[in-house]
Amino acid sequence: MVNVGILGATGMVGQRFIELLADHPNFEVTALTASSRSAGKRYEDAVTWHLESKIPEAIGDTIVVDTDPNQVKDVEIVFSALPTQHAAVVEPKFAEAGMKVASNASAMRMEPDVPLVVPEVNPEHLDLIETQQKKRGWDGFIVTNPNCSTIALVMTLKPLYDQFNIKRVYVSTMQAVSGAGYNGVPSMAIVDNLVPFIGDEEEKMESETLHLLGDFDGTTVTNANFGVSASCHRVAVLDGHTEAVFIEMEDDFAVDDIKQSFSNFNGLPQKLNLHSAPENPIVIHEELNRPQPRMDRMAGNGMAVSVGRIRKDDVFENGLKYILVGHNTIRGAAGASILNAELINEIM
Repeated sequence: MVNVGILGATGMVGQRFIELLADHPNFEVTALTASSRSAGKRYEDAVTWHLESKIPEAIGDTIVVDTDPNQVKDVEIVFSALPTQHAAVVEPKFAEAGMKVASNASAMRMEPDVPLVVPEVNPEHLDLIETQQKKRGWDGFIVTNPNCSTIALVMTLKPLYDQFNIKRVYVSTMQAVSGAGYNGVPSMAIVDNLVPFIGDEEEKMESETLHLLGDFDGTTVTNANFGVSASCHRVAVLDGHTEAVFIEMEDDFAVDDIKQSFSNFNGLPQKLNLHSAPENPIVIHEELNRPQPRMDRMAGNGMAVSVGRIRKDDVFENGLKYILVGHNTIRGAAGASILNAELINEIM
């Protein structure tokens, strides 16, 4: 078993990490960190638990410590659920102290020597770890996963990008309130309403997507060469981001070929049979009214992306459009970091 820690363990994503790691066959949670006001308390006393599952019995009595590498002992991997500003300062300290940091935070994602990885999409970018360690003089390293909405989108773009020539991508998101944290969206702002703005979300989707699908020459990543335009919106759904995707292809295509591309898609996590990897990363629905977040967010234990309404768009030349749903706090956050760590643990 590999001893692991969770940085920012009392927040919503930290709680998801705890839930997903409770019975993990390879990782054992031995350290939990939070702010100084929680340090020294039993986890059960420090946290306001928001998930439907119960706090795992083995975790409830664990004493929370400060988010300081000197306080985290005998741990090989730490999962970061820290706020961005805090992560920018703290994560490098853990990497410098020799730990492997699997981060869900956005602070280090676009650093040129930090791998931004979705294991089914660009596992080769993990080779940047060697560059990072040499450049920064660290014994440990940082690996990041993308934004929650980006992960779901890029998992569907990957098979298309590999088999067809993409010219432009337009995406409009309908994002769950859990993506903003428990206190992120007041009920009076979202009930009977839709909020047509999520700070920095559109920029993240547009930049991260091209980076994830970019060419890697062993030392640097060159962005994919197509356009991405995103419009992001918060809706009154608890969990599960829905995205309407419109793609301009360079060449004509058959819808059945698109469906086949989605159905056949798998990656290194599936070949290695990693614990958190869904058997089918993309699940296709033929019903006209699917996918829906309440019905489909838990596909593949929350780690698969559901796709439906796959059809041609005659407004564009060689246009394609479809709807997707992905679980934003599992595949889009904690589960993504855990799958990254599983892959690293397997191949490095």
